Amino acid sequence: MTLPVRSQFRLIHRLRVRWAEVDQQRIVFNPHYLMYIDTAFTEYWRALAVPYEMIPEMLGGDVYVKKSTLQYEGSARLDDLLDVGIQCARIGRSSMDFQCGIFLNDRLLVSAELVYVFADPATQKSKPVPDILRDMLQAHEAGASPIDIRLGSWADLGPQAAALRRAVFVDELQIAHGLEHDAADNAAVHALLRNRLGTPLATGRLLQEGPALARISRVAVSRTMRSTGFGRVVMQTLMQIAAERGDTRVILQSQCSAEGFYTHLGFVPIGEPYVEAGVPHIDMARRLGAVSGSV
Repeated sequence: MTLPVRSQFRLIHRLRVRWAEVDQQRIVFNPHYLMYIDTAFTEYWRALAVPYEMIPEMLGGDVYVKKSTLQYEGSARLDDLLDVGIQCARIGRSSMDFQCGIFLNDRLLVSAELVYVFADPATQKSKPVPDILRDMLQAHEAGASPIDIRLGSWADLGPQAAALRRAVFVDELQIAHGLEHDAADNAAVHALLRNRLGTPLATGRLLQEGPALARISRVAVSRTMRSTGFGRVVMQTLMQIAAERGDTRVILQSQCSAEGFYTHLGFVPIGEPYVEAGVPHIDMARRLGAVSGSV
């Protein structure tokens, strides 16, 4: 086994060693390193913009571990911050070889080689790795973006945007069905962020509220894709469109739970919190092209 170095991994997932993971020697019990790697694999799929739980539906098969080999170079201890690297090293007809490394700072503690097989979930019989999965893995390792963003009308993007809104607003937030869509959709510019499979992962819309005044609304990000930066991409895209058409200020309604997200984008609260559709909200605003905090 060739020992990996931290710099070779595009995907690095950080985690902290917990009390339940150390043994009587006060070091991490060996099997937990496989758990760390498996945790990082979930983030690897997220980096490909593919929600792990949706792999069978999206790809017509699932991935199963065929072989795992670990080599121990050192030990982790309670409260250590570990960086777990995952890299796809080879793709065969039905198998995929991954190299993994667990590091404390830049010091390698554990290296691993895992072989996954793409298979039919019902029979667990191997089947060829789909071309789209092969392309996604190769593109990720080459540094390519896993997403694209489309701009268009409700007639063009409505079906996919509506499905994502229902999943977020109706199914997850329990907002009454029908409130996720209104007549303003027909006049708005819509943004739809998708993965390489064409699955919608984030959306939002831009309206003309008044002279040089824009409103962004109906921003929704798939539950499994939050904290990936995809919501930020949608917001920045819509704000750029607003600035290009001459708007100087943008306003929005933020759920109070999402206020921090918009604050990091330069929005500041205006007015007091209120309840709409059973959910606490606050109005926020920022000037386009201005420093963070300007309204």
